[in-house]
Amino acid sequence: MMSDEELMKAAIEQARIAAAEGEVPVGAVIAKDGEIVSTGRNRREYGKNALAHAEIEAIDKACRALGGWRLWQCDIFVTLEPCPMCAGAIINSRIRRLVYGAADTKAGCAESVINLFDLPFNHKPEIVSGFMKEECSALLSDFFRQLRLKGTEK
Repeated sequence: MMSDEELMKAAIEQARIAAAEGEVPVGAVIAKDGEIVSTGRNRREYGKNALAHAEIEAIDKACRALGGWRLWQCDIFVTLEPCPMCAGAIINSRIRRLVYGAADTKAGCAESVINLFDLPFNHKPEIVSGFMKEECSALLSDFFRQLRLKGTEK
């Protein structure tokens, strides 16, 4: 059984892969009973698709791996606070616990812009915010610093 720290490190590794592929470095891991069920990373540029977020990819893979859409026994570890779409997917898939690292002051929907999980939806995950925040935030700041140096900010 993997610890929360090991699971977040696996999400961070997905974010690093995304960065190496020229994507904004966001990674996600879904675990059941401390074991990784699926991983995901940001692939919007590669797929030319606004839906290609790390959480969506991880949720899609987890549903297929577990044979159902209800992920009520699963936890999701994400390097960046979920956007409205991903927060909605977390609610709709009934994920038990959301653990995320860096806050997203522009689109975060677990606390930064709004907390969608506080609204009276039919499901509310447990939320752990700011977990390994420094490491997750550094990935993003380093990525955008490199883009600015190249003059190709996204």
